[in-house]
Amino acid sequence: MYKKKERELKGKSLIEDLNNYTVVDIETTGMSWNFSKILEISALKVRNKEITEEFSELINPHEPIPYFIKNLTGITDEMVCDALELDEVLLKFKDFLREDIIVGHNVNFDVNFLYDNFLNVLNNPMQNNFVDTLRISRKLLPELKHHKLDNLTQYYNIKARDKHRALNDCVLTNKVYIDMCKTVYEKYDNWDSFKKEFRI
Repeated sequence: MYKKKERELKGKSLIEDLNNYTVVDIETTGMSWNFSKILEISALKVRNKEITEEFSELINPHEPIPYFIKNLTGITDEMVCDALELDEVLLKFKDFLREDIIVGHNVNFDVNFLYDNFLNVLNNPMQNNFVDTLRISRKLLPELKHHKLDNLTQYYNIKARDKHRALNDCVLTNKVYIDMCKTVYEKYDNWDSFKKEFRI
């Protein structure tokens, strides 16, 4: 029987309208936290709902990238053969992220990958709290059949992406998050009223 992996120091999933945060997205060689590797980490530092800094680094996985991932992301073996090592990128990302709350779409996936890699490589798990735009959208926009990032960018008339690249996904996620926060105030008296839709 599959045993759920315990991440005792993992941050909490929040439902918040933030002014200051860091949007995070990663690309990986697969879906398995145990066997797949991080290919790319990107992030946008946001202050007062405005992007102030960006971070984006490819990582050398030291193994061939699966065809499906190449096709999905456009990241090729040639692009990563001279990229930085994982430990170098994690240290740079850690310094960029600091204590910020993370915003991301289906971000639990990214957070789990980063938590495990921080723990295994840096011996220091990532403990930042996070806001998941997927979690918010399921309650806020129940009329949508699907709540993928592409579905939300279409709903908010945001230009669609061509490839699943981390930095572009950060830009789109940030736009979606800001638009969804506005939608909350259109549909609810205040943010606390919306939060009552969740078990927190």
